[in-house]
Amino acid sequence: MHKKAFELLETIVNNRRTTKAHAMNGELIDNDKIQKLLLLADQAPNHGQTEPWRFMIFSGKALDDFGQTHADIYWAHTEPNKRRKSKYKKYIRYAQNASHVVAAVMRPGSNTNIPEKEERSAVSAAIQNMLLGATALGIASFWSTGGMSYHPEFKKYLGLKEGDKMIGILYLGHTDQLRKKKKRRIPLEEKIIWAEEAVAV
Repeated sequence: MHKKAFELLETIVNNRRTTKAHAMNGELIDNDKIQKLLLLADQAPNHGQTEPWRFMIFSGKALDDFGQTHADIYWAHTEPNKRRKSKYKKYIRYAQNASHVVAAVMRPGSNTNIPEKEERSAVSAAIQNMLLGATALGIASFWSTGGMSYHPEFKKYLGLKEGDKMIGILYLGHTDQLRKKKKRRIPLEEKIIWAEEAVAV
């Protein structure tokens, strides 16, 4: 039982890929599948049972509004000599290509003894649960922290509270793009230290 469960998880983790929103094809995902992903997110580990993750899901006409607003915020708050019409159109197109967009937010719990970085880590774990669930369901996903994600106007658009922090925007959809081979630049051996004996101080 445990071996089969691990092998299944191993396959899902190894098959997870980032699919940029421009490679999504606009095919819709049933809302019940999105709900399943949110249930997985809600099982993430978190210190002190603060459950600091909050999600705002955009679909249908709200998704069109999201893309347009993202583009408008970019245009209004980027210096004229740096803004590009191609990037403006990109934010609109990203939303059009996706089936759903999920704004992932950290809302700190009332326990002030828990550092913010731990709350952020908990939300990141919740997002990873969603990404792995999406892979298992054949859904393409893109965890974006670019664009105007962290701009105060974007926070205002989402109606976030004072202490809320954006952790990312998840684009979910389908793609006709072939799955690319996963690359790692640093060998695993260079990232690991096995401490089997007392560490010299």
